[in-house]
Amino acid sequence: MAVANEIRVRQPDAEILFVGANGKMEMTKVPEAGFEIVGLNISGLQRKITLKNLLFPFKVLSSFFSARQILRKFKPDAVVGFGGYASGPIMLAANAKKLPSMIQEQNSYAGITNKRLGKQVRKVCVAYEGMEKYFPTEKIVLTGNPVRNDILDLEDKKQKALSHFGLKQGIPTVLVLGGSLGARTINDSIIGDLQKVIDAGVQLVWQTGKFYYQEMKTLAKDLELGNIRILEFISEMDLAYAVADVVVSRAGALSISELCLVGKPVIFVPSPNVAEDHQTKNAQALTQKEAALLVKDVKAKEFLVSTALDLLKNNEKKEVLAANIKALGRPKATKDIVNELMTLVD
Repeated sequence: MAVANEIRVRQPDAEILFVGANGKMEMTKVPEAGFEIVGLNISGLQRKITLKNLLFPFKVLSSFFSARQILRKFKPDAVVGFGGYASGPIMLAANAKKLPSMIQEQNSYAGITNKRLGKQVRKVCVAYEGMEKYFPTEKIVLTGNPVRNDILDLEDKKQKALSHFGLKQGIPTVLVLGGSLGARTINDSIIGDLQKVIDAGVQLVWQTGKFYYQEMKTLAKDLELGNIRILEFISEMDLAYAVADVVVSRAGALSISELCLVGKPVIFVPSPNVAEDHQTKNAQALTQKEAALLVKDVKAKEFLVSTALDLLKNNEKKEVLAANIKALGRPKATKDIVNELMTLVD
């Protein structure tokens, strides 16, 4: 959507069509943002033998023919794939029709679909260095990942953020994020050591995600929460980042891209439940440059809270992490991606 909005800024009369997977988040979020979307009946492979896996080849074939019909009707000047379930069929159909096409790989480890598509498309926009092992060197453009514009300038938002969350000036604050749905391990780690957080006298803004909110609220109901804010979802992410002294997060590609621009000390807890363990690889790309800390998912219940509290007290370490992660940010990523797209259209 960031890319689509940038296209609209440059070409107000441009026709933009999203292609998504039926039943997935994009089918509601994209129309809410004012864009048209059509859905394909496609899903990912399961990690075990199931009926869904047996149906997968038929879904791919059906989605491919549906994608061809979409292209025949819409007649695009260029097609861009971002790696979702629908990206495979629509990009394969676009390449079969020899339409100008490009993909954007958000992770430091390319998935199977994008690796295959990379051989066929004209450009590959990437967010990490060293992607030559997955894509033809001559096609790669290092752009970074597109992110929301409201996080680009947080300097003057601290007071507003404190007021928004009902927090106090001068008290160290930890922001815990597990995504909109939530992260079981992160939530269990925080609730298990929540008394330790309270005893440390620090402030906590904790996004549990909708799957775990009621459970975490119930488990915490007998504690003196004080400056602990337990939230199902945070829509004002710019204020959440502005108020934080330390951030705890999963290591999804777009989360990392945002955090690089935010420039706050981060502890990543990569999800193990993703293809090719790519979140760990994403996080390691930063830890190798001393731009973040990493706590493995299996160690989180034991070490996450203590690591966060120790980091809060270590001003020198916080300064190093913040400076190094900020240096990796690419605030012009969206514009650079659209620049590449426009060369294809031209």
